[in-house]
Amino acid sequence: MGFDLLLRDARLPDGSAVDIGVQGGRIVALGQGLPGETGEVVDCAGRLVSPGFVETHIHLDKTCTIDRCACETQRFPHGAMQRVSDIKHTFTVEDVTSRAQRTLEKCIGHGAMVMRTHAEVDPKVGLRGFEGVKALVERYKWAIDIEICVMPQEGLLNNPGTDELMVAALRNGARIVGAAPTYDSDPAGQICRVFELAREYDADIDMHVDSGSSAAHLDTRLVCDLTEEYGWGGRVACGHLTKLSVMPLPELDAMAKRMADAGVALTVLPSTDLYLGGRERDHRVERSVADANRLHRLGVTCSISSNNILNAFTPLGDGQLIRMANLYANVVQQAMPDALADTWGMFTAHSAKLMRRRDYGIAVGNPADLVLVDAPDPVAAIREVAPVLAGWKRGRRTFTRTPVVLHRPD
Repeated sequence: MGFDLLLRDARLPDGSAVDIGVQGGRIVALGQGLPGETGEVVDCAGRLVSPGFVETHIHLDKTCTIDRCACETQRFPHGAMQRVSDIKHTFTVEDVTSRAQRTLEKCIGHGAMVMRTHAEVDPKVGLRGFEGVKALVERYKWAIDIEICVMPQEGLLNNPGTDELMVAALRNGARIVGAAPTYDSDPAGQICRVFELAREYDADIDMHVDSGSSAAHLDTRLVCDLTEEYGWGGRVACGHLTKLSVMPLPELDAMAKRMADAGVALTVLPSTDLYLGGRERDHRVERSVADANRLHRLGVTCSISSNNILNAFTPLGDGQLIRMANLYANVVQQAMPDALADTWGMFTAHSAKLMRRRDYGIAVGNPADLVLVDAPDPVAAIREVAPVLAGWKRGRRTFTRTPVVLHRPD
């Protein structure tokens, strides 16, 4: 059998050593010593080959704006939303596209091949953020599959004109409906309206909920109730949920069971939540990052993602999901091999499940979306923040990074 692409001596995430044969953009053979004439042949030399990484939660519309925002002058309130809101009038479709492209290319170069990006709509920015990001969907489909979640960051029920913009975006290509109930005068009302929109447009839901340092009230409980009521299990994700990080373990485990039973997923956003969390304190500052490993073991679908990059919410970052996983593991103190193997799934297989990608993974018949990592296995990759050396989207090489070579003196 001839192949368009043959990866020799690859090490899969489960530890097995195989050759991977690709033809017509799909994996057609897995085995050792695969024969046949081929196109591109790559000697992986025992390095890890993983399915392409999945970025479930990012904000391309407001990326790369940190240098435009006013300086941060106080710890609390953090004012990140206001600092971004103040510059929205400067956004144009072309500006959004240019900034988003810069970050998108970094994500691609670090192995991301599937992405869900949020796009804010409100009377200040209109649909410019949405349209600026949408322009990249077709332009970069050779390297990454992008879906857009439209969201009301500055409020929905208390922000006249926003609902109409949400509807316009859902009619014009947005596949996911988002929420930020904390910023609404009626948080429960916003959540209910989002479920109405999801049902009307057959959209999945991805909410920003329950950031804070007290778990006395959780909007996620209502999210779980509505998910069950409307049969939306497996189609709802909740991002942040920093309140879970301060819950006593029996309460946390009960909440995890509630989410698992309802089919509500968790997305942890370590960089943002660590940067913004605990700002009401001047000492003994809380970590503000939920332990997704514990929730995963209790049946919750969990993902780790970048959220914001180079803006007022998250001034640092480069779209490298392995680095984000390393940061997360440090913060929640989960570094044993089993935990890190589960963490690897939080930007690969578990993230693909959250986004309902049924043809994801290294298996015969699936699209050949593959990345070569300079590590022998997922545990070592996360521990050492291993670089991604190459990627292939549907069997076509999309990027290359040269391994480091030491030049020793003679």
